[in-house]
Amino acid sequence: MNQRPLLLTQGDPAGIGPELSLRAWLERDRAALPPFAVLGDPDHLARVAAMFGWSVPIAPVAPEQIRSAFSDALPVVPLSVAVSAEPGRPDPAHAPSVLESIDRAVRLVRAGSAAAVVTNPIAKHVLYDAGFKHPGHTEYLAALAAEGGAETCHPVMMLWSEQLAVVPVTVHISLSEVPSALTTDLIVLTGRIVARELRDRFGIDRPRLALAGLNPHAGENGAMGTEDARIIVPAVDILRAEGIDAAGPLPADTMFHARARGRYDAALAMYHDQALIPIKTIAFDEAVNVTLGLPFVRTSPDHGTAFDIAGKGIARPDSLMAALRLAARLGRA
Repeated sequence: MNQRPLLLTQGDPAGIGPELSLRAWLERDRAALPPFAVLGDPDHLARVAAMFGWSVPIAPVAPEQIRSAFSDALPVVPLSVAVSAEPGRPDPAHAPSVLESIDRAVRLVRAGSAAAVVTNPIAKHVLYDAGFKHPGHTEYLAALAAEGGAETCHPVMMLWSEQLAVVPVTVHISLSEVPSALTTDLIVLTGRIVARELRDRFGIDRPRLALAGLNPHAGENGAMGTEDARIIVPAVDILRAEGIDAAGPLPADTMFHARARGRYDAALAMYHDQALIPIKTIAFDEAVNVTLGLPFVRTSPDHGTAFDIAGKGIARPDSLMAALRLAARLGRA
C-alpha cells in the first residue's frame, strides 16, 4: 500500500520557506522526494514562482488528493486566509496564516490523513509581536498535541544527519542559566526519550548514547566545576540501570571527530551551542531538526527564515529535502 503523503507547513511567508517549497517540488525526482503538500495560499505560492520564472503548476487539493496531484503539480491545501507577504519583509499580520498552517497540519496528521509534519521556518519574534504566547515552534507543537488528547509530552530537539545526531538537553536559554536549569532528572528524561525513539522510529535495536560533560574536560575531577560529578554522573548511572547504553560525562572537545562518532548513535549535549556547533560544522546543508517525544512525526530544516536572502532565489533546499526524506522514513516506522 502506498504510504500516506507528508504535510509541509507554510512557515513565515516572508522568509525563504515558500521558495524552498517550490524548489523542493522542482527537484522531486532528482532528490527522490516522497509526495508532499504545502498548507498555504495557492495564489501566494504562484506569485513567488512567477517572480523567479519557475514553472511550478499549483494544484489546490484536499488531503486525499495529494498523491495523485504530486507528479504534475505542487499540491497545496489552501488556508482560510489570503497571504500577501513580500520576501524579506516580516510582518506580524502574517501570524494567522503561519499558525493556521501548523494547526491544520497537526490535526490532519493526527487524524491519519498524512504520515508526518514537516515545518518550514518561522520567526518567533514576529509571532511574539502578534501576541504568540509559546516559547517557540516546538513548544507550540507540544501544546497542540496535548489539545488533541495526548498525555503531557516532553518534546526533545534532535539535530540529525547521516554523520551525527545531537540532542541539546537545555535549549533556548542563556548560557548563564544552563547550570541551574540542568538537573539529573532532566538528563534522565531526555535520555529515555532519545533511546526510545532511536529504537522505535529509527530502528536501532540498542541505541548508544554519549553524554557530554558541562565543563571543560568534563570537570577534570572537580577542578573545573562540580556539575559533571553532581548532576551528569548520577544521570548516566540511572540510565544504565534501566538498560540504556549510556556513556559519560565525556569531554565535549573530543566527542565529535570521526572515530568518536562511531562509538555512539546520539550525543546528548548539555546546552544549545555544544550540540549545534559540531553538527552544523559537519553537515550544515543536510542536517534535519527532528522533534522527539511527540505523538506524531515532525521534522524541519535546521535553519531559520533567512529574511536577508529571501526573494533572491539563492536559498538552498538541501536541508528541507533531507527533512522530507527523513519524515517519510520515520513515518513508515
